[in-house]
Amino acid sequence: MRISFQEELESLERAIDELAELVLRSLRAAVEALVTRDVELADEVIAFDDDVDDVYLRTAQAVELLLARQTPVASDLRLVLAILHSNLHLERMGDLCTTTAKLTKLSAELPADDVLLAGFREMGERAQEMIRVAVDALHKRDGELAESLLALDELIDRSNRRVVLRMVELGSENLEWSLRMIVASRCLERIGDHAVDIGEQAAFLATGEFREFTDASHDVVGES
Repeated sequence: MRISFQEELESLERAIDELAELVLRSLRAAVEALVTRDVELADEVIAFDDDVDDVYLRTAQAVELLLARQTPVASDLRLVLAILHSNLHLERMGDLCTTTAKLTKLSAELPADDVLLAGFREMGERAQEMIRVAVDALHKRDGELAESLLALDELIDRSNRRVVLRMVELGSENLEWSLRMIVASRCLERIGDHAVDIGEQAAFLATGEFREFTDASHDVVGES
């Protein structure tokens, strides 16, 4: 029975890898569609969200069945809970990619700013890196690697602030496009935030304690 349980845990971790790869694919396509103003590619991203949701639901159901059949010890329970949370964060990243694609469709015919479009490509690359680091930290139970996400997240946050400043510079020249791009930039920034949340789960696995990386006012909560 124990061997079967370990195999189920390994299967859940593989499912997280599968979902992360789908989200990375969606993110790459969403950013490419945004930068190149490719409506057909944006449509593909929107349709692809069904694939992301399928893996998310399958993984969530597998966690539910595992908990119903097994009684995990503390360390295994932490892993199951970390997988459950990470699964949700990845699915939300997929939703943000879909939102970005929808914004691309709504703004494709509007005049654009090349400086901002280049900035979105940079933000997308940073977000991809953060997803990879977060999932790697989760598998390795590496708290130090997980905390390295904070520096990467700050880079995305700075890019988002530059977007807003650029919008201010542009003024009312193309207000509709600017407003939609502020939302798109926020979507990319939020993907980074979700990666940090997965990093927190990785640190939780490494230490048995949960704390929010981005809020030092929270006490560290011990777990048995």
